[in-house]
Amino acid sequence: MTAVHDLRIKIFADGADLPSMVSLGRLPHIKGLTTNPTLMRQAGIADYKAFASDVLAAIPDKPISFEVFADEPVEMLRQARLIASWGENVYVKMPVTTTDGASTEALVRQLSMDGVKLNVTALMTPQQVSTVAAALEPEVPAIISVFAGRVADTGRDPVPLMTECVGLLADLEEIELIWASPRELLNIFQADAIGCDIITVTPDLLKKLDLVGKDLDEFSLETVQMFYRDATMAGFQL
Repeated sequence: MTAVHDLRIKIFADGADLPSMVSLGRLPHIKGLTTNPTLMRQAGIADYKAFASDVLAAIPDKPISFEVFADEPVEMLRQARLIASWGENVYVKMPVTTTDGASTEALVRQLSMDGVKLNVTALMTPQQVSTVAAALEPEVPAIISVFAGRVADTGRDPVPLMTECVGLLADLEEIELIWASPRELLNIFQADAIGCDIITVTPDLLKKLDLVGKDLDEFSLETVQMFYRDATMAGFQL
């Protein structure tokens, strides 16, 4: 297995807890950060703009993605341009469709033509990747987020699908592919092996990086010791 320091893939921290984001943003192996409205709601964020301002003040030098939350095209464009104005390191997350399934391809094309750095999100098929890539300006930096973890949730192996997506973007230097919503640490190494550019990782998974390469006999013993310790602390009797 490749050591963490040998990974080519960029690790982006995914979350909405401000202290955690600031702490992770200071780590050299964290190359960027992402968030979304669901994570922000779970974190109790009430003021979107104030939260973003705090994040950007603390982390001005790494790419950070903030998502539009409108569902009507004109308002989505307005929000996208506003978010883009918050900083040079900001990427605007644009969902691949509206809530009724209508493609946002035209919005992506318009914003990319205007020089807005986009993170087109919630994709799950190579066809979606192909469509979005064709709408992006080749010289304007952009990210395409494929939710490989959710693909895996359906019982499908995401590796062949993500490998195909890597191939679709191979000739587009400014457009990067994200393996989004990983479910286990192994996904980082799978994404790296197929040439994916970025993987978003939650703080819980990031904590497991210390386990990479751990001796399995040692890990087995620690597991046995954990079971014994917890049974003893619980005071179980038979």
